[in-house]
Amino acid sequence: MDKLNAERRSANMRQIRSKNTTPELQLRRMLHRLGYRFRLHRKDLPGKPDLVFPSRKKAIFVHGCFWHQHPECREGRVPSTRLEYWAPKLIRNQQRDHAAQSALEEQGWQFLVVWECDLKDATATLRSAKRFLGKPA
Repeated sequence: MDKLNAERRSANMRQIRSKNTTPELQLRRMLHRLGYRFRLHRKDLPGKPDLVFPSRKKAIFVHGCFWHQHPECREGRVPSTRLEYWAPKLIRNQQRDHAAQSALEEQGWQFLVVWECDLKDATATLRSAKRFLGKPA
């Protein structure tokens, strides 16, 4: 694997979005096709969940395995270079996730985390989401 120079790495990092990511769009399409209707990125809820189902008081977070450090995934590992930069950054992401999820629960909301790698098995992910959400309205 070629090492990236600083300019190329910076360009790569600028391309990373926090919302409307490919995994998020994939899940949104699947759920919408089944008849589920939802709101997106509600700023008034802790953590700004990716999909919000207000009438059910349920929310779904679509997490990237790297950025949120999925423990069961190969992608959820800290890079071996610049550890002093990456480790605190990724730990902060996990702490922020935990705080947002706790705050949601305190407000009476339920949440589901869908990991990026879960979407490789769309059928299983959809089954899990349907179980979490119940029947579409």
